[in-house]
Amino acid sequence: MAEITQFVVMPFDYVGTDLVAGEPVRCASPDAAIERAQGLWKIFGHAGAIAFSRTSDFEIGKFDDRHILRRFGHVPGDY
Repeated sequence: MAEITQFVVMPFDYVGTDLVAGEPVRCASPDAAIERAQGLWKIFGHAGAIAFSRTSDFEIGKFDDRHILRRFGHVPGDY
């Protein structure tokens, strides 16, 4: 099995004074992920959103670190 690259968007919202991650959303391409992240932040009013990619090979159990594509608004420092 070949490596698979997934493009993901994760919104963030304030709960009290803490930033909490929302439900991740898979996207078809890096451009789609960046556009979705910007929309979640700017149009839907989330505190922030991040678009990232991650390459995996499930057959051998390889999971690369995420690669940040773009950040919008308020996102925790560990992202």
